[in-house]
Amino acid sequence: MSKKEHKESNMDMDKDFENEELDNENVDLKAETIENEVEESEEDKLKHELGKERDNFLRLFAEFENYKKRTSKERLELFSTANKELMTAMLPILDDFERGLNEIEKYSDKTLLEGMQLIFNKFKNTLGQKGLKEVEVKQGDSFDADIHEAISQIPAPSKKLKGKIIDVVEKGYKLGETIIRFPKVVLGN
Repeated sequence: MSKKEHKESNMDMDKDFENEELDNENVDLKAETIENEVEESEEDKLKHELGKERDNFLRLFAEFENYKKRTSKERLELFSTANKELMTAMLPILDDFERGLNEIEKYSDKTLLEGMQLIFNKFKNTLGQKGLKEVEVKQGDSFDADIHEAISQIPAPSKKLKGKIIDVVEKGYKLGETIIRFPKVVLGN
């Protein structure tokens, strides 16, 4: 073998070796690409799972917040109307007390009247502190079926009172914002 042939042979071998190295690099690059794709797909899966868990957490958190709001609202309603039965039972006593005061006013015993008025005011104020309020109704007000209970109709004494409230037979009361007894009224027709 001549030097020239030997050089050519070495060159061929170098080319083969370079080609083999390039092939190995390509295989390594392909392997890296596949590994990156596998890592990316695992990363995508993990991101997807994380997003799903975050969504579940947010939904659960929102449900819990709604539950807290609903239960606190129910608790407030319960506190505001907890005395409803007791207050309803006390209303006839309050009415009788008022009637009694009206009768005592007819007599001349001022000290008895003052004593009874003090007791009545204390009783009424105590009920008021517990949330009891009188439904304001007076002669000439418009009738509202949501607030008033009509028990009778009589001919109106004037055209101005036609279809309006002429008299209040029994006072109405609210406990908080809930009417526990509707005022009983007489309407003019």
